[in-house]
Amino acid sequence: MPLLITIIGLIILILLISYFKLHTFLSFLVVTLGVGLALQMPPAKIMNAVQQGIGGTLGSIVSIIALGAMLGKLVAQSGAAQRISTRMMDIIGTGYVRWAFMITGFIVGLPLFYSVGFMLLAPLVITVSYRYKLPAVYIGIPMLASLSVTQGYLPPHPAPLAIVKQFEVDMGLTLFYGIIVAIPAILVSGALFGGTLKKYLTLPNKAFIAPELTKEQMPSAFMSFLSVLLPILLISISTIILPYFVKDSFLYQFFAFVGDPIVSMFISVLFAIYALGIKQSKSMEEITTLLGDSIKEVAMLFLIFGGAGALKQVLTDGGVNQSIASMMQASSLHPLILAWGMAAIIRVAVGSSTVSGITTAGFVAPILASTHTEPHLMVLSIGAGSMMFSHVNDSGFWLFREYFQLSMAETLKTWSIMETLVSVSGLAGVMLLNVFIG
Repeated sequence: MPLLITIIGLIILILLISYFKLHTFLSFLVVTLGVGLALQMPPAKIMNAVQQGIGGTLGSIVSIIALGAMLGKLVAQSGAAQRISTRMMDIIGTGYVRWAFMITGFIVGLPLFYSVGFMLLAPLVITVSYRYKLPAVYIGIPMLASLSVTQGYLPPHPAPLAIVKQFEVDMGLTLFYGIIVAIPAILVSGALFGGTLKKYLTLPNKAFIAPELTKEQMPSAFMSFLSVLLPILLISISTIILPYFVKDSFLYQFFAFVGDPIVSMFISVLFAIYALGIKQSKSMEEITTLLGDSIKEVAMLFLIFGGAGALKQVLTDGGVNQSIASMMQASSLHPLILAWGMAAIIRVAVGSSTVSGITTAGFVAPILASTHTEPHLMVLSIGAGSMMFSHVNDSGFWLFREYFQLSMAETLKTWSIMETLVSVSGLAGVMLLNVFIG
């Protein structure tokens, strides 16, 4: 019975968001309260679970999301992304411009939100398309595949980060495994599939041609790359060297502190304020305004995460976890495939990779204990599923169509297929990696 109530609640959630267009946060609250009552939980216990779920979810990730948005805004306004892109093109050559954008997309996408990365790089793709008379979709899809993969698979992006926190797994190791899975996924969905799109010759939207900055206006290539990669470097270095120190030693405590996601992002933002702001002759008033604007752009994410956390806590307190665990013990379907499939279904129905990832994590959490599935790979499996077949209910679909000026059918044949390949190739990579470490 608890499982049936959960399924009905999930269907209602999907309908409220996708069909009735009710705000995602309100949809989560409606379903959360309804599921709690259907599970015969006392009202006081339901409200306690809602408060605990919202507070527990936001408490672990809100700082990282806010700091990530700040870093993204500084990278956008300073010209650092333009510097990274042009430097990659100088190294690789205009004949391999799509590879330059694919690599740039991966580098920029590591610490930045998808929407931020899109806004940074899509105008550059369009500008290069007009300048060198290249099909915009042909050179843009590899870059977008990189952004999608990093958004769906890798912390510190919102959904993977929230799942890492919920499963209580190591973020550095998840990032390491994620990059191993991400590279072939990008090659398949970006380089291989993107190479078949030369026939799409529709001119992109001229309104989004990036205003070019001069070399003097942009930060140096070293500062640009370092600003974007610094949080990844701090986390990675900490993960690699911590095992070599005694746990109670000063060096262990120091690197554990610096490698904490919140601290590493905080250090990176402070560095970017200087390197991409003050050093570029921006006043502190201008920088503060940019940082404030960046928070407005991600504020809605906080509500979505809070709603998802509330539903997760009600399901946990209502005994649904135990029902799922019992069911899984008799299931012949591999837990990683099950998690991927559930995330994919929610993604296709709701249109949000973030909602898909967070919601799926709450359902499959008991599987980790009952089946001894490798938790880091479970994070990646859910992330891959959450990228499945973006279509008309996904804002990214319309963002791509608006920038690249394609018809509905053309957008489905390019963007939607690319996202599907990101998802399927990610699952294949996870299952292959599971053979060696599972």
